[in-house]
Amino acid sequence: MSRVTMRPFHADDVEGVLALWEAARRAGGEPVYGLAEVLASCEKDHAVVAHEAGRVVGAVVGRAAHAQGWVVFLGTAPGHEALGPRLLAALEREMTGTGLTKLSALLSDDAAALGAFHRQGFRALKDLHYLERDLPLQRAEVALLAELGGRVLPRDRWDAIGGMTEEKGLLERRLVVPLAHPDVADRFGVAPPRAVVLFGPPGTGKTTFAKAIASRLEWPFVEVFPSRLAADPAGLAGALRETFARIAALEHVVVFIDEVEEIAGRRGGEPPSPLQGVTNELLKLIPAFREQPGRLLVCATNFIRAIDGAFLRHGRFDYVLPIGLPDAAARRAIWEAYLPAGAVDVDLARVVEHSEGFSPADIEFAARRASQAAMEHALSQPEGLEGGAGEGARGPTTRDYLEAVASTRATVSDEAAAEFAEDITTLARL
Repeated sequence: MSRVTMRPFHADDVEGVLALWEAARRAGGEPVYGLAEVLASCEKDHAVVAHEAGRVVGAVVGRAAHAQGWVVFLGTAPGHEALGPRLLAALEREMTGTGLTKLSALLSDDAAALGAFHRQGFRALKDLHYLERDLPLQRAEVALLAELGGRVLPRDRWDAIGGMTEEKGLLERRLVVPLAHPDVADRFGVAPPRAVVLFGPPGTGKTTFAKAIASRLEWPFVEVFPSRLAADPAGLAGALRETFARIAALEHVVVFIDEVEEIAGRRGGEPPSPLQGVTNELLKLIPAFREQPGRLLVCATNFIRAIDGAFLRHGRFDYVLPIGLPDAAARRAIWEAYLPAGAVDVDLARVVEHSEGFSPADIEFAARRASQAAMEHALSQPEGLEGGAGEGARGPTTRDYLEAVASTRATVSDEAAAEFAEDITTLARL
């Protein structure tokens, strides 16, 4: 199948949109908006089209009415129904920042279209097929989020994490549900968490989980980099204070600090460490951050033993959660993500088994090494690149992957894994 690309509507896309509208009408799902209205909105409002091999295979059209946006038309060619959620997401990006607070749609009884809207987070109201979605960002927040280097992550980050059932279930119960449904949490007397620490060996996916939580909540994700703030004229402590003050203007946000042990290490010693003032500042910022609803601070560390005890105490962090090495199901999902189209008949079960103890970063490295080795082998054949070896040769084989695994040194040593198990017993707070 050819690659599908999406871009804003051009005048030469009119015939393609017309064909999609006619196809929707013939299929029995009479479009709510007439063709003339749809084409007029293509020209003067917001429209995104999907192209494949030079033809329009999908289109979505929207218009703004005061603070509410409306999806005027969503259509896909036969066999391309799966493009629906992607088109809606693209339209949302086009319309973000125009002052909208909701994106709504009024549909005929079209099961495929309804499914696309549901998958993109719209919800049906009453007995009508009326759907609306609260946009993650308001217009006033768009510029601020950009200044902070933050973004709204795609909705599929959570589902993209294969395996890790135990970790995902724990995060879902402890973090996502109370934050996404505060009314339900309130009925049971559950206080939504405001700050958590994720700890585990290097490369185990702590950053991935932090982003997945933001994706699952549909909250903006802002990563704070102490190393960058250190260059601020106000100093690291002052820059940290100013950053958190600006973050406070966002209605919802997941704030992420990686390798937090660098600014929250154990205090003491003579003379005192230059970072002690930064640690003290962070300890003062966390209680103020916790007072505001609709936000979550996620700190990650590879060396939880190095963190100051006052930093981890109750009242600052609700949970201290371990993130370990991927299980077999997770390793399989990670390997699958790096298998190229040419890698056929690969015994993935053997590869997964032999990569036990690998972190996600280790698997990525081994997969890329196998691909590189397979390509170099193909190009070393007599016909070479000009003779078509690169075009006709098969992709990496099971042997390529097993050899790559055997030559890749695991990031997490047995000693580090043993220390992690001890940390779970002594420091984890589930």
